[in-house]
Amino acid sequence: MPRFEKHIFICENKREAGHPKGCCSEKGSMVIRELFKKRLKELGLNTKVRVNSSGCLDACEFGSAVVIYPEQIWYGGVKLEDVEEIIQKHIINDEPVEKLQIKAKRFLGHD
Repeated sequence: MPRFEKHIFICENKREAGHPKGCCSEKGSMVIRELFKKRLKELGLNTKVRVNSSGCLDACEFGSAVVIYPEQIWYGGVKLEDVEEIIQKHIINDEPVEKLQIKAKRFLGHD
């Protein structure tokens, strides 16, 4: 079987209730992963693009966090309604969705 062209990692980390950083799982990341999988299969892309659940991506404050490789594009605050746009723009047309991206400076706390 050939290797996948892209990998989509979706954080499903769980933290205890009330943790100051929050967690992606409480922001619906499991349902987001399932929708990615469903739509990619419907579009016949599931043999080229792999959707994986991930442990903590260390972007809790931006959850639900999604990272796509090999481009290393990080998305934050992803909701169900964003999945189709990410698939159509980024996965199919190699055009990252600017409004959802977590920029490097935001990781460093300089946003």
